[in-house]
Amino acid sequence: MRKKALILDPSEIDFTRIVADQEEIRRYNPQRYEMEQLTAVVFEDPEQAICVGYKDLGPDEFWIRGHMPGMPIMPGVIMCEAAAQLASYYTKKYKLMDAELIGFGGLEDVRFRGVVRPGDRFIIVAKLLRVRSSLMSCQFQCFVGGHLVCEGIIKGTPLPIELLKSSQASGTQE
Repeated sequence: MRKKALILDPSEIDFTRIVADQEEIRRYNPQRYEMEQLTAVVFEDPEQAICVGYKDLGPDEFWIRGHMPGMPIMPGVIMCEAAAQLASYYTKKYKLMDAELIGFGGLEDVRFRGVVRPGDRFIIVAKLLRVRSSLMSCQFQCFVGGHLVCEGIIKGTPLPIELLKSSQASGTQE
């Protein structure tokens, strides 16, 4: 079996050099409380459009009690959410889209190759592939202990924030 080409080898990253802590990430991403899936960003390369972040998984993650009882593993959808938050952070920080809020536009070729457990450092490496006014596309690879556990392509799209706010104020949903 051919070895998977890495966007960037996470062993080459200095995880003590924090580029953005949670407060800095919050300047760009609206997720809060249990939905914040990034602990820090530790690498950015605007020339290659590569970004690396991580989530330190504690014993009190919201999914532990129910996924799976007695043998907690991080849900794949939360892995993808972490990758989406890293891609959104990078896209917004570098003003690559004219969007106050970027939401899921789609996922392609997502593969889960290992389990992620409480106590792990979940590392996300993302590379921007394409940006248009209405769609961002990003390749991502996720690692635990040097092992590839998840990969794919994530797409982001601007969300109509004013419409969302007015729907919430009126108590309606589209």
